[in-house]
Amino acid sequence: MSPKRLGMKIKHLREERGLTQDALAKKVRVTRVHVANIESADNAPHHRTPSLALLDRLAKALGVPVTELLE
Repeated sequence: MSPKRLGMKIKHLREERGLTQDALAKKVRVTRVHVANIESADNAPHHRTPSLALLDRLAKALGVPVTELLE
């Protein structure tokens, strides 16, 4: 999955659950800017695909299996 598509998926799930970027960031223990960077995935050097550990925390916070984030 491309970083852009992953970011769109995370953003969609976050909004569907009524979470702000800040609220999701607190749940997964990163900054709001980090969440914004993941969601925008504009291919800038500092916008990398999240680690497996972070993907796992994001999936849990969003109530989905990791595999759903990667579909």
